[in-house]
Amino acid sequence: MRKTELISFISIVLVAVVAFSIYLYTRPEASPFTLRVTPESLKGDAIAGQHVIFLVMVENEGSSQSTQAVRISATAPNSAIAVEPEAISPGQIAEVTIIPGVTSVGNNVTVTIYAERADLKHSQKVTFTVVEGEDSLGEYARQIRETFIQWLEVNHPELAITSETQWSGTVVSPRWLVVSHYLFFSKDWEMHVYWHIMIPPYDWARIDLRHRFTEVTPSLAFEISSLNASLPPAAIAPPEEIWR
Repeated sequence: MRKTELISFISIVLVAVVAFSIYLYTRPEASPFTLRVTPESLKGDAIAGQHVIFLVMVENEGSSQSTQAVRISATAPNSAIAVEPEAISPGQIAEVTIIPGVTSVGNNVTVTIYAERADLKHSQKVTFTVVEGEDSLGEYARQIRETFIQWLEVNHPELAITSETQWSGTVVSPRWLVVSHYLFFSKDWEMHVYWHIMIPPYDWARIDLRHRFTEVTPSLAFEISSLNASLPPAAIAPPEEIWR
């Protein structure tokens, strides 16, 4: 190597070293945070094709007030996965949806949820069992949902839940006894519909509402004390946790 080429090579190396040193010295340090996933376990089992939805939150540690976003991702064998939104800041809620496939029937599915902010990473695992079964509750759950919506549209217009609101639904706790459960999701709301499988006057139906991406527990709940008697809904205390 000629002298001029050697000098040029050394200069390039020195510039690269200096640039990397400046980057290491000046880059902002990632603020420490904690990861919280709810629920930590399901109430009962799941079936293939069910949308198993976990809520993910992050909180700054110590006195940090960082608003730097934390990226959320997940893995689960033999399952489709969706994360919305894929990055959150403290105070925001992400939904991680796991849809187990038919090959998961008879097995446990271990979901690993990851949170990453710069060089800081956390993870949490949740395991549930997939059993044989099918969703046979959707049609009746939609009928109950519409009964509540007709009343909400008139009595709680501030919720902006109307007959025009679009919903997607999934069974939850498909093998739960005595009380049946179903979840519906609009753009803004999670609605948990559940009803007592008993004869009148014990045939009550209830809903609770969680505002998506901002709430981790339901903030509103309503009950029809007897479906057979066609009684109007009434407000009740919301549950302290989501139903999964």
